[in-house]
Amino acid sequence: MSGAPILETLGISKSFPGVNALQRVDFRLFPGEIHTLMGQNGAGKSTLINVLTGVHTHDAGEIRLGGEPVNFAAPLDAEAAGIRTLYQEVNLCPNLSVAENVFAGRQPKKRGAIDWKTIHAKAADALAELNVSLDVTKSLDAYPIAVQQMVAIARAVSVDARVLILDEPTSSLDDGEVARLFDVLRNLKARGIAILFVTHFLEQTYAVSDRITVMRNGEREGEYLANDLPVELLVSKMVGHERMTERLKRAASEPPAQKAAVPPFVEMRGVGRRGVMNPVDIDVQPGQILGLAGLLGSGRTETARLLFGAERADEGAMQIDGKPVKMRSPRDAVRQGIGYCPEDRKKEGIVADLSIRENIILALQARRGWWRVIGKARQREMADSYIKLLGIKARDAEQPIGLLSGGNQQKALLARWLATEPKMLILDEPTRGIDVAAKFEIMDRVLALCAKGLGILFISSEVSEVVRVSHRIAVLRDRRKVAEVAGNAASEDQVYKLIAGGGP
Repeated sequence: MSGAPILETLGISKSFPGVNALQRVDFRLFPGEIHTLMGQNGAGKSTLINVLTGVHTHDAGEIRLGGEPVNFAAPLDAEAAGIRTLYQEVNLCPNLSVAENVFAGRQPKKRGAIDWKTIHAKAADALAELNVSLDVTKSLDAYPIAVQQMVAIARAVSVDARVLILDEPTSSLDDGEVARLFDVLRNLKARGIAILFVTHFLEQTYAVSDRITVMRNGEREGEYLANDLPVELLVSKMVGHERMTERLKRAASEPPAQKAAVPPFVEMRGVGRRGVMNPVDIDVQPGQILGLAGLLGSGRTETARLLFGAERADEGAMQIDGKPVKMRSPRDAVRQGIGYCPEDRKKEGIVADLSIRENIILALQARRGWWRVIGKARQREMADSYIKLLGIKARDAEQPIGLLSGGNQQKALLARWLATEPKMLILDEPTRGIDVAAKFEIMDRVLALCAKGLGILFISSEVSEVVRVSHRIAVLRDRRKVAEVAGNAASEDQVYKLIAGGGP
């Protein structure tokens, strides 16, 4: 890149108790470029962003903005200097309207009062830039998480900024919404705004990036032009050794062997809920993975919630092990041996203030009943075992789970349900926001459990991932099931064709 960087770090270091999160990191971001930060969970990406934006104070090194040394005491200082940040999890106020969220803290006023007409008009204009049309006067929590993410993006890009930092902004978006966001980013880039983009999606990295900085174990591994860094080399630099790259390439091309049909563990026949999901027929067999494929809003999560009792069906019938059951609540599902890792781990999964240990034993303790308390020593033993098994990066089991990276939180949620020794797991976007190596670590463990007889309902917005791991794939469109294909006989193109309406 020509010219001087707008934002750079020189030898930045940051430590937390027992963890060297950043070690002498040099980083630079130029005006009018999209620069992607890549690395595994725990590599230091989020910590670097937090240091750049005043969430954390660095221990050593220097930050420069426009060539001048800066030290931000708080995120508001960074925003005042022209650095806007959109984080992975949607951090908005769900009880406020869409327009209020877009203009929170900077409401235009007229004669001393808030100018609601202007706020509503400008909020609608900001969303229109993303090709999103919705009622900005409605409460934010009236919309699904993907729409909330688009509102957060609209808030970030509606302010004049010198630097825009996007931390996993596409994790809840479908392909069309991602394409629209990338169009917006390219327009912002053309206006000279420097964009720091953090993602775990390899295809998105190469679709939009000018340069890539790879981080590993708190250090900068290197900075590369995107055109000069093949995807296999990027993966090897992220994980730190070549053999992992070959393993990932091999695993990505090896769908699971088809298994003989066995009596299903769960059968859903015409199960639906008016206004939520059209009647659907689904069965999950022991020792098999049933993938749900479809675009955002196709009914994937709604199907999972009906099966788990989080939404109560008003039609159809369900059987478990051949016996009729009524799923009136998640408690009924847990008693039947079903676990559920939800899509929104922050809102519906983790209890952020509790420790990793407490989060892991939560479901098992609830199933046993609170009068049959699991001893502290046994809790610690279980937590330590799953931390080691799933490679959860943490100081120890007593660390609050809210302080972990998103990927490590997801692993802890998986551990919670594995601790109950379930007969079936519902995994709704279990690898969302997780780096490429951790995805394979988690799915390797899931596949091993499946081989031992665990039934799995697997949901992912990445069709390639659904095709790779599923024995059977149910294709959903417009909140109804439109097709079912064998995993080993399906291609990504075939599934996309069914999703788009080019099939049964």
